[in-house]
Amino acid sequence: MEESPSENSLSSSKILDEVQILREIQGASGGDGELDRKDGGGSSGRSSAGRSISRVNTMPSAKRNWDKLDLNCSPLSLERAKTERQTHTNILASEAAQIFDSTIPVQQKLKLLNRIATVKDDGTVEFEVAGGIEPQDFGVGSEEVHTESVANELDIVDLPYIPPLQIVMLIVGTQGDVQPFVAIGKKLQDYGHRVRLATHANFKDFVLTSGLEFFPLGGDPKVLAGYMVKNKGFLPSGPSEIPIQRNQIKEIIYSLLPACREPDVDSGVPFKADAIIANPPAYGHTHVAEALKVPLHIFFTMPWTPTIEFPHPLSRVKQHAGYRLSYQIVDSLIWLGIRDMINDVRKKKLKLRPVTYLSGSQGSDSDIPYGYIWSPHLVPKPKDWGPKIDVVGFCFLDLASNYEPPQPLVEWLEAGEKPIYIGFGSLPVQEPEKMTEIIVKALEETGQRGIINKGWGGLGNLAEPKDFVYLIDSCPHDWLFPRCAAVVHHGGAGTTAAGLRAACPTTIVPFFGDQLFWGERVHTRGVGPPPIPVDGFSLPKLVDAIKFMLEPKVKEQAVEIAKAMENEDGVTGAVKAFFKHLPCRKVDIEEFPATSKLFSISRCFGCS
Repeated sequence: MEESPSENSLSSSKILDEVQILREIQGASGGDGELDRKDGGGSSGRSSAGRSISRVNTMPSAKRNWDKLDLNCSPLSLERAKTERQTHTNILASEAAQIFDSTIPVQQKLKLLNRIATVKDDGTVEFEVAGGIEPQDFGVGSEEVHTESVANELDIVDLPYIPPLQIVMLIVGTQGDVQPFVAIGKKLQDYGHRVRLATHANFKDFVLTSGLEFFPLGGDPKVLAGYMVKNKGFLPSGPSEIPIQRNQIKEIIYSLLPACREPDVDSGVPFKADAIIANPPAYGHTHVAEALKVPLHIFFTMPWTPTIEFPHPLSRVKQHAGYRLSYQIVDSLIWLGIRDMINDVRKKKLKLRPVTYLSGSQGSDSDIPYGYIWSPHLVPKPKDWGPKIDVVGFCFLDLASNYEPPQPLVEWLEAGEKPIYIGFGSLPVQEPEKMTEIIVKALEETGQRGIINKGWGGLGNLAEPKDFVYLIDSCPHDWLFPRCAAVVHHGGAGTTAAGLRAACPTTIVPFFGDQLFWGERVHTRGVGPPPIPVDGFSLPKLVDAIKFMLEPKVKEQAVEIAKAMENEDGVTGAVKAFFKHLPCRKVDIEEFPATSKLFSISRCFGCS
């Protein structure tokens, strides 16, 4: 079973609903009126200027009448073609404060966001800040920024024994997104906890064969991934795209509560979540946890917590002063596209009050622990991330030990030098024949053998067979990459991690979202050339990238990082982080019992 290389295609799927914004700016929707109230969501009613900006999450507000939207309602819409040609307006500190001031009407905030932010064709948000502005001028107080890095407590804290819990993991994405959580779930199971992994129906067999319980979430990852590639991130390419994407997100959001409390679909065994683990694209996870009054821990493979050290992966801002602000702006744009659906669930299913736009309750997730699934040797923990945030390491799932490679592949690998892997997994490729031709010619010009992963994109349709090219449909990266000289892929976090662990120099061809972020991190660490955006993929660039990766000094850097990662155990780190942040319970503190590879039904149900 393959680690799907599009692991972050959905994780970075931040759905900005253009028509929703059009309607909000015009003020023509028949909402509930709570958007402009000063008292909603715990707002104090005072201006946010001069105080700390609360971190906001992808939460929501006010139901909208979607069927009556007017597609021609406003010239202020974030239209991609027009905004690409517009000149940026520098953000002033006073304007940034307005975005998070609960006393300012939502229409005014929308106009401000529209004026200062450009949603580009690659799905990123671009803005500039005025010269001379410092991060603290945007209201980032000292309580938000830690001047000293917090020690990694995961390695030094003795954790108490945790009585058996029923834990649900709400995971949205492709198989690469799901895979790390399968590994984490298996480790939690070793400690006697009952683990239900709730994800898309496409991955039922994958989850069940791994030994975890499965519950279906809504949404089809193929549809979601196709949308993201076609629309390059936030904005739909046309009105016809909007209902498709909204239906997908709605299915996901409405399936979260059943995943936390309904019996097993196949066995009928009852289930009631004591704790929730989720990734941000689940969108409604914070609201379900609020309704059920259970602890929530968020894990993700890309930065989602504001920091002054680098901008949000889905933003483009050159000035250091705008890095931290970029998280709030991107999050605001995401929120605008889903808030009506979230509030619909809050009122109809969760029996909670609606959440107002960027109200005080939006910032409440500062108390929610976050765990980031990457190696600190690739991206160290920022110094302004406090003790509630952990960088746990990459989480690998051992697929190689049970993999039986086809004999022709083994023979081809043994017949020559290590090949270069090139593949983009489940990401649709617009011109697969042209891309295949470029790949084959680049291999030929550089004298290299190559393995092409055909994936969902349809690569590998050769006019005639080439003895230096081998085509594959599926192969675990942890088996294949150690047998490769270098790798070329789209830059999903899991595929990037697998290549680095195998000491492979890496070229990243980002399609959208956070993939460029990982491409830049790889280049910064000296283990690959600058990323090649898929729209600029060409024969000269691929040839240069292959030559770069074959440089001895690049291989030395790759070996150095691989050695640094050898002793990392991200799965154990994630489990320790989860245990560390669980609310205190009145139990006898003991040593952890010896872990067992056997799944204990009685312990998972909390029985003696």
